[in-house]
Amino acid sequence: MSAWSADQLARIGGAEELQLASRRSDGTHRPYATVWTVRAGDDIFVQSAYGYDNGWFQRALRAGTGRIRAGGWERDVRFEPPGDDVADLVTAAYHAKYDRHGPKIVGTVVSSEAVRATLRVVPV
Repeated sequence: MSAWSADQLARIGGAEELQLASRRSDGTHRPYATVWTVRAGDDIFVQSAYGYDNGWFQRALRAGTGRIRAGGWERDVRFEPPGDDVADLVTAAYHAKYDRHGPKIVGTVVSSEAVRATLRVVPV
């Protein structure tokens, strides 16, 4: 069950972009990275368009915690790799939200490498 409120899901999931900052070991946040985000069911997801080895993705994956800003909300979060069972849902959500940008651009966030570089964003 998601801990996001219905309003947060609508506003964050509906935002064109999400700003994400992973937490450093000293408790401070790294600079924000701007990424596309989708809502799938009662969850918020981000994917690295530049793949699994992309810097912001690796830092968020290793840190496991950070902060996001989107849709008028700013909140501390956890970053969790989702199970494979949501890959098709998340890909469909990216297509539904961003296909208007054209296949060349959307292809970067729905590729198999981007699917491998997916994180569920969970409020804390």
